[in-house]
Amino acid sequence: MADNYLEKQREQYEARKAAWKQAQKYGKKKSATTHTVVKSEQATETKSKAENPQRRVFVTGGAEGIGKSIVEAFCQARNQVAFCDINEVTGQQTAKETGAIFYQVDASDKDALENCMQQILKDWGDIDIIINNVGISKFSPITETSVEDFDKILSVNLRAAFITSRLLAIHRKAQSSPNPYGRIINICSTRYLMSEPGSEGYAASKGGIYSLTHALALSLSEYNITVNSIAPGWIQNHDYDQLRPEDHSQHPSRRVGKPEDIARMCLFLCQEENDFINGENMTIDGGMTKKMIYVE
Repeated sequence: MADNYLEKQREQYEARKAAWKQAQKYGKKKSATTHTVVKSEQATETKSKAENPQRRVFVTGGAEGIGKSIVEAFCQARNQVAFCDINEVTGQQTAKETGAIFYQVDASDKDALENCMQQILKDWGDIDIIINNVGISKFSPITETSVEDFDKILSVNLRAAFITSRLLAIHRKAQSSPNPYGRIINICSTRYLMSEPGSEGYAASKGGIYSLTHALALSLSEYNITVNSIAPGWIQNHDYDQLRPEDHSQHPSRRVGKPEDIARMCLFLCQEENDFINGENMTIDGGMTKKMIYVE
């Protein structure tokens, strides 16, 4: 075996030596070097694709604002993306612009949301990433806020995240061959820890998202799913150029946030090597929640 090994090594050496001499003879050393670089770049690209395989992504509330930016980001990263939204017009437009699959769904309707997910699971076989982004807000004095108003906000902002996460867990539990990868990202808000008058429903829903996230992180660990949340601060979804200088300057980062700031964090948390980030809430607010503010 040893003699055979040495013989093969010798043959490889002679082949390399002959190739080098031929390149010298015809003055193609530079070309050969270029060819090697190209092959190296191709190998790197192939390796990158292998390390970052196409993922199956489902986004709730993905037709506009932060949700649309998330859909765009994952589509641009060449993932397979589906999203739901109650607004059919903007949903169809976003689907046309991005190539994502759109489902018209009222996230407060349990059956509609479950049917949507079941259809995606049937078509795709599994879901690798869920971004629970859907949310509504209605600020009004507590004396003018009905119990039905409060329930509606929680049914969209909080209960929907539980429904999608629960269904994915049920699906993963039934699989004979476990999926080694999974991500759930819940869009929270800095209002989970700070408020203004008349925001009881919204604050309660986002506080629930914050707590639901770390509970799910523990419950879903056996299915190889990490669960994190993102708490955006002021994110301007439209007319960014119409903001005032003081709008930007009050932020330690010297600008108001954009939807893509949140989308980039979603991509980061979904990188395969970032599976040690689990049960966390990532605040993205330009530093505003770190300011000590008193009115003088």
